[in-house]
Amino acid sequence: MRGSDANASIYWLDRMLEGGEEPLYIARRLVRFASEDVGLADPTALNQSVACYQACHFIGMPECNVILAQCVAYLALAPKSVAVYQAIGTAQKMVKESAGQNEGVPLHLRNAPIKIMKEIGYGKGYIYPPNNPSSSSLQTYLPPSLQGHTFLNWPGGLNSKHNK
Repeated sequence: MRGSDANASIYWLDRMLEGGEEPLYIARRLVRFASEDVGLADPTALNQSVACYQACHFIGMPECNVILAQCVAYLALAPKSVAVYQAIGTAQKMVKESAGQNEGVPLHLRNAPIKIMKEIGYGKGYIYPPNNPSSSSLQTYLPPSLQGHTFLNWPGGLNSKHNK
């Protein structure tokens, strides 16, 4: 599937099924592949793979072989991006290295359900993004030591079909 060869992907799927591989194991791996290898290049790939898993669970073998083949073909032909996979890897490394861990959530992002919290600055200056879509980039969301750090490299935003 990584090589975008749907024919080979379907062949190897059937080899796995004929060899006795558990269909739900294959379906779980397809769910992972949809996020790891396709990712934001085609966000519906995750829906397709989860639906595949659920359908395989619902009807079982031998009927679910067609469902698996449909999902395998979809994922093989989908555009690929590992941007999210790389982003979570970078974030995991930063967390393990303790970067920013000693810093709390920025004060303007903290909830202030009681008066004393408001008095010490919780929530002060917070801009509610749904009411101010153009101003969400004016706020900072990361701890101070990580300001400006990029985890997700995705040019053009979510509407872009740019492949990485």
